[in-house]
Amino acid sequence: MTYQRMYQPKVKTGNWFEDLVLKEETIKEFLDKRSRGELLSQKVDFLKQNILEHVNLSATFDGQLRFGDVVMLVNVGGQDREHSVLSINANVDNVTKTPLPSIKMPCGVSGGKGIQSCVRTAFIITSVDGSPEGSTLHFDQSFALKTTSGFAKGLYLTSDKPRFQKCAKKSGLQDVYLDDTLSVLSWWKISHFDPQERFESEGLPVPANEKVLVIHCMTNQGLAVLGEKLLWTAYGGEYEVVAHTFLDTHRAEQDVNFWILGTSDPAGDGLLFLRHLHVQQPT
Repeated sequence: MTYQRMYQPKVKTGNWFEDLVLKEETIKEFLDKRSRGELLSQKVDFLKQNILEHVNLSATFDGQLRFGDVVMLVNVGGQDREHSVLSINANVDNVTKTPLPSIKMPCGVSGGKGIQSCVRTAFIITSVDGSPEGSTLHFDQSFALKTTSGFAKGLYLTSDKPRFQKCAKKSGLQDVYLDDTLSVLSWWKISHFDPQERFESEGLPVPANEKVLVIHCMTNQGLAVLGEKLLWTAYGGEYEVVAHTFLDTHRAEQDVNFWILGTSDPAGDGLLFLRHLHVQQPT
């Protein structure tokens, strides 16, 4: 038989004293959690305050990418999906406040729909072959993509061959995630998006703000966004990001593999790559 409360706490009949004590304890627990910043709403606010903090992207004056540049990786979008940005997919369980506020491992990535240069979307082009900072990045040259220091903790974009219990959550394809160790699993290279131009472009400087392929060196799989695989994150519905090359009937890569390594406008007029996407800049 289902128990039904017959009396309210305000009356002096029945179990009113126990109800008052329980209510007081609930209020006290709530106030204690709030004072320690442990309420879920406080945790979400803390996460977003830190991970959405603005980051200045690098500006290129000659249209070329260089080691040390801070960029956003923007997928060009397609018929079944919007433009999206490679983003840190951290939730409240990925955050630690001691000794300093930062992201803790493991942490994944996703294709965020908000075009915003911030801690969550900024990556640093990092040398893995001894190339000095400021030198030009070339097609087919290995490099790493590292998050900014501080809250994002300088983590490396990493991928590995799919294995049982180690694959992308929705699709089961090769997972892409962030790791604090730089290894061959964190090496990437840039290829021309047009197969007919690929051989001629080898060794040439990589242009900023233009469509390219981002290839995982060890597995030779292209970074991709899956429009049909939605992840529900602390930032809303976002796309799953994997390392997998999708080819059309002509053996050419599909637009899920097309990325722009975006920089800011050297003239100070916002984000330069937005002109190529035909989207409105955030105010």
